[in-house]
Parts: sequence; structure tokens; C-alpha cells
Amino acid sequence: MSQRASRRSRVLRSAVATGAAATLAAGFLATAASAQVTQARPAAVTVQAVPDIPVANVKAHLAQLQSIATANGGNRAHGRTGYKASIDYVKAKLDGAGFTTTLQTFTTSGATGYNLIADWPGGDASHVVMVGAHLDSVSAGPGINDNGSGSAGILETALAVSRAGLQPTKHLRFGWWGAEELGMIGSKYYVNNLPTAERAKIDAYMNFDMIGSPNPGYFVYDDDPKLEGVLKTYFSGVGVPTEIETNGDGRSDHAPFKNVGIKVGGLYSGGDEIKTAAQATKWGGSAGQDFDACYHASCDTSANINDTALDRGADSIAYAVWTLGTEAPPLPGTVFENTADVQIPDNGAAVTSSVTVSGVTGNAPAALQVGMDIKHTWRGDLVVDLVAPDGSTYRLKSSSSNDSADDVVATYTVNASSEVANGVWKLKVQDIAAQDTGYINSWKLTF
Repeated sequence: MSQRASRRSRVLRSAVATGAAATLAAGFLATAASAQVTQARPAAVTVQAVPDIPVANVKAHLAQLQSIATANGGNRAHGRTGYKASIDYVKAKLDGAGFTTTLQTFTTSGATGYNLIADWPGGDASHVVMVGAHLDSVSAGPGINDNGSGSAGILETALAVSRAGLQPTKHLRFGWWGAEELGMIGSKYYVNNLPTAERAKIDAYMNFDMIGSPNPGYFVYDDDPKLEGVLKTYFSGVGVPTEIETNGDGRSDHAPFKNVGIKVGGLYSGGDEIKTAAQATKWGGSAGQDFDACYHASCDTSANINDTALDRGADSIAYAVWTLGTEAPPLPGTVFENTADVQIPDNGAAVTSSVTVSGVTGNAPAALQVGMDIKHTWRGDLVVDLVAPDGSTYRLKSSSSNDSADDVVATYTVNASSEVANGVWKLKVQDIAAQDTGYINSWKLTF
């Protein structure tokens, strides 16, 4: 897990802004449209049993990563030979198991970095379940817990998918990120270079950064209720209490996905935070000590792993992959959409686009889906809200100077069960900083 990243500069955007302005100047024919669409429920899905992930297999991968570090100056850091050897090891395993692998390169700190993406054949390509972990270490040590543990856990889960011949309903994708320790560089590169239409296909991204801490805790990301619930269900089933993970917000590879509206979840077993007496009572281990005293240190070796935590963490990955990957894709309900373009003033007042909902009985659902396609040359400037017919406001997206991608093509879920469904709903968008332009292309509500 990386140190907290500093706020990024807003420099070098003029070329992007100029290109977008030219596109806007070309003009578009815009017509307001309100449509209702229904679709039959998909056929029942046959769920395959979730396998137990052998912790011995996960530890065998960690032993290989340790050997690679030992043979390459004691680390597997970005730009070092140990990192490339780590990528090559993982890729060879996945190629041999029938995955389609893609080695993505990028440059940072004067060196070539690598992401590895592995797709399992089959599943609905318009509904992707993705799990990921960073593969690089800091330069100070081999990084076996941080983050060989998460990388080995998702690798062995991917190999279990192959062994089971899993036929998921959704498309499964696995990712190993480079240069996370320099500020999530690899995962940012992947997300920022993913076409907006492809981003919209990712139903969930689950991040596993440190799952074998020697004095472990069990911290579940709370960014999305459904994904949080999946991991909580697994741990509840094995009698292990969990806590909400907050220390990693913005510090690991889920952040770039979250910043573009993709639902994220994940697990963390603790780093240089101190375990409290209450946590030691709950989980065992030593109160008053770090969860991982070797965090970012040379002693983060294969001896720096708690086998029980690693076993539970790997099994939780498999539970998430099988649960999310074999569920029926979301059933579209009635859709109300506005496709009229609405220009967004640069650093100006908020604008709204409206849809009129009618013919729906009772209140809005607890999982009201708000889909949007907003064209903008610096999405970090945008604040986006959903306004209910009674004026209640639900924040969908906040501004962020770190969010340097363009466009907002995403679906957000809102608990609007307290709102009467019928009436005029509005998407409210405001650009709060200068230099960038855009417009609401379309948006929709799915009940």
C-alpha cells in the first residue's frame, strides 16, 4: 500500500481542452427523449460451489516472489529487474491456465512500468467483475505481505477458476498493478486509458492490498454496500468479525476506479497502524503492536506472513469472484432517459437536466440506478447530484483535483426508497474550477 498521494497539478491540460472545445463547436443535434424499456428476466443461473483456496499454493507463489527479490537486489520495486521478473512469473502461470493476458506498459520516474491484465474467456462482456492487487514492492524490501500477499491470493483464485472450468455469467478480469508504491501509477494508467464505454461495463472492482499481515485484522472496504456485504458474508460464515477499512482510502488501487464511478470493494489486514486491546480480543494477536511491523521495510519477507490471515483472505477472494461472477446480470427495469445536451458553464453555475417519471407505483427503489454520460475535459472539476421531486439532493460525485480523467460515463446507485417515484427528477451538474468545458450528453433513471 502506498503512502497517501499528494494533490496533482492541473498543468498541461490546454491540449485536451482545445480538442474538446473543437468537438463541442462542431455541434450536435439534441432532442429530449423520455423512454420506458422493459426486459424479460434472464434464465436461472446454476451456481458452482466456491472452492477452498489451498493456502499452501498461495504460499508457494510467495516463495517464488521471495526468490525473485533475493536474486534481484532484495526487492521487486518499479523499474527494477525484480518487478519485471515478478510480472513474468504471474503471466506464465495465467497463460498456462488458459487466460487471455495483456501486458500494459507505462513510463514513470524514468523507468518502464508494467500492468498485467488477465481475462477469463466467456461471461457477459457488458458486465465485468474485476479483482486486482499491486505487484510491486518498495525498494527497501521484497514486499511479501505488501503486496505479494494480495497478488498471490488473486493469482491462486484465477488458477482455481481455470481448474474448476468456471462458466461465469459475468466476465471475469484480474489485474496486477505496477508502481502502486509511487502513487497508484499503474492502476491510474489503466483506468485513464480505458475507453469510457469500457469503464461503464465494469460492475465491480475488488482490491486486495495486504491480506497476510503477521498481527492481522480484517478490514473490509465500505465504499459500496453490496461489495462490502459480499466480504462480510464470507467472514461471518467462518465466524470472523470485521471492521470497516478507512486507512486505505485514496492510498491503494481501488481509488482510480472509484474516482470514475466504478463500484469498489476490498480487504486489508492492516499495516503500520496499532492494534488496540479491543481488536486483540476480537482477532487475537498482540495489542499495542503494529498489524505489520515490517510494513515498507526489509523484513517484509516470506517470514512476515500470518498463514491463517492469508488463508482467510484468499478464500474471501474466491468467495467474491464466485458470488459476483455467477450472479445474474442486473435486470433492467423501467428506464426514463433524457438525451438532450445541456452545456456546463466553465467554473459557473450549476445546470440541470430533467426526466419525468410516471406510471410507477409507490416509492423509488432502495437501489435506484442513475446512469450518466457527461462529456468533459477534466472530470475532477465536476460535482454531480441527483435531485428528487421533493427537492431532496443525493450526492453522486464530488470534485477532486486528483481526478485527471475526462468524461463521466458511469452508473451510480442511490437509496431513494423514501422518495415518491413519480414526478420530475433532475441531474444537477456544476463545474467548480476554470479551464475545462463539457456538457451533459444523456442520463437515465432505472427503476
